Amino acid sequence: MRIAMIGLGKMGANMTERLLGGGHEVVAYDRSPEAVAASVAKGAIGADSLESMVLSLGAVGQRVVWIMVPAGAPTQSTVDSLESLLGAGDIVIDGGNSKYLETQVRAEQLAAKGILMLDSGTSGGIWGLENGYCLMIGGPGDAYRRCEPIFTTLAPSTGGLIHVDEAHGSGHFVKMVHNGIEYAMMQSYAEGFEIIE
Repeated sequence: MRIAMIGLGKMGANMTERLLGGGHEVVAYDRSPEAVAASVAKGAIGADSLESMVLSLGAVGQRVVWIMVPAGAPTQSTVDSLESLLGAGDIVIDGGNSKYLETQVRAEQLAAKGILMLDSGTSGGIWGLENGYCLMIGGPGDAYRRCEPIFTTLAPSTGGLIHVDEAHGSGHFVKMVHNGIEYAMMQSYAEGFEIIE
C-alpha cells in the first residue's frame, strides 16, 4: 500500500527503507532536501512540502501518513498542518515518543474533521531496518486493520506487534512504560560498572 513518511532521521529513513523492501510505496518528506534525496535513491517518492506529499497519496479517505519527528512542538506543528490538508477517513500515525495525554488531545483535534489517528510506540533503533521494529499500537480497530500490512512489514517476522487498545494514547502509554524499564536497566548497568571500577 502507499504511505507517507514525515521525518527521515535515523528511524524514519530506515523505516522507509524497510517498507520499500516489503513492497509498499512510500512518499517521503523531510525538511532536509538531502534526506529526501537519500530516500528517493532507495526507491521512495520524494515530496518537497507537506502539500505535495498529501497530493501524492491519492483520494481523500484512503490516505495514510506516518509522523516520525521529535515529540512535543514538532509533532504538534505537523499535526496542525495535516489537520488542514487531510480529510475524513484519512489516517495519521504518530510513531514518535509523544506523551500519551498529548496524543489523546491530538486525536480529538483530528477527529473533529473525521481524520483517524493511531499512536504507535516504536522500538528498534538503528537495528530495526534489519531486525524489525516492535510496535505498540493504540487507536480505533478499523484504522488499525487498514494499516496492518504496514505494521506487519515493519515488525519482526517472529512477532513484536500488538494492538494495545482502541483508546487513543494506549500505544504511547505502553512505550512510556517500556522506556522507563529500559532506562532503569541502563542506569543499573552504569552503577554496576562504576562499582566494579
